[in-house]
Amino acid sequence: MTMPVVSKPSVTPNNPCFSSGPCAKRPGWSLQALKDAAIGRSHRAKIGKSKLKEVIDRSKTLLGIPEDYLLGIVPASDTGAVEMAMWSLLGPRGVDAVHWEAFGQGWQNDILKQLKIKDVRTLTAPYGQLPDLGQTAPDRDIVFTWNGTTAGVRAPNGDWIRDDRSGLTLCDATSAAFAMELPWRKLDVVTWSWQKVLGGEGAHGMLALSPRAVERLLTYSPPWPMPKIFRMTSGGKLTAGLFEGETINTPSMLAVEDALDGLRWAESVGGLPGLIARSEANLAAVAQWVARSPYVDFLASDPAVRSCTSVCLIFSDPWFQALDEAGQQAAAKQVVSLLEKEKAGFDLGSYRDAPAGLRIWCGATVETADVAALLPWIDWAWSQVRPAQ
Repeated sequence: MTMPVVSKPSVTPNNPCFSSGPCAKRPGWSLQALKDAAIGRSHRAKIGKSKLKEVIDRSKTLLGIPEDYLLGIVPASDTGAVEMAMWSLLGPRGVDAVHWEAFGQGWQNDILKQLKIKDVRTLTAPYGQLPDLGQTAPDRDIVFTWNGTTAGVRAPNGDWIRDDRSGLTLCDATSAAFAMELPWRKLDVVTWSWQKVLGGEGAHGMLALSPRAVERLLTYSPPWPMPKIFRMTSGGKLTAGLFEGETINTPSMLAVEDALDGLRWAESVGGLPGLIARSEANLAAVAQWVARSPYVDFLASDPAVRSCTSVCLIFSDPWFQALDEAGQQAAAKQVVSLLEKEKAGFDLGSYRDAPAGLRIWCGATVETADVAALLPWIDWAWSQVRPAQ
């Protein structure tokens, strides 16, 4: 392949932040957005508790969460929410651990090595592909990640989840919530964090529970010790305050205020349909560029499962493909370094366990104009790294 001469672009993105977490702040964000934060006040005071409850209420409304589902704010981001759910709910049934990228594999490892559950089936696929979701069993608990942030692959729908299931479905939705339609009635546990699609700050997670999940909580006592920050029941009763803004540990009221700002912005751009449209428009811009760029392709070859938030790309150029793994990693890092040096795009490298390439966050807080401005810079950076032939 002969590389054409690529001129250095003259226009950089207005916001060059394309990290997959923490993600870009919403358009127009400034520190002024935090001016009403309840700084120095107790999170258990009326003002603190009301702000935490507002995050819960606005999130439920925006996402269309069923009225009979509970939603709480928990410690340690999405990771804490997933672990809290697994440690509290898994054990009484066999588990189908479904994964196609790093984080789902991490949940599987914890199920096997930390919880030591004996009856575990693994359904997996290589990066860029989706396993046969139809192999999951309705009488088993299912643990899976809706959108594989490190692979750029998402579940296309929830049709594979049975309505008459007796097991629970535990869904890590941290890079899907607010950017993709979630079939709530098919999901018994859903988790996400503030620092993904709405561009909030880290360290806080969200945990949604269906009535079936609550029933499991009240009728099942795990055989392992439960850390305090994982406990959702006391004396056989649900800790109801957890789902009304009474957090287990002390939250950052600055982060809470930032979460509220993100939720209000989401409402202003059309709610969930508007957020989805923004993410899909960003994916479409990348897809149009990939279609005319012979050296790059999506890691997810099937458009039906291609993520609209964590868009993962590989270099398909024969020169790159002929390199060994170390050579590919080095070349990809050179491209990323050039983009950062020119302030054209930050944090664009693929995840450390994923195939060498690029990962562009295209969630709703990213402007399509910024995505369009980034892409010519990738062409230029590639032309600087790839030897002329």
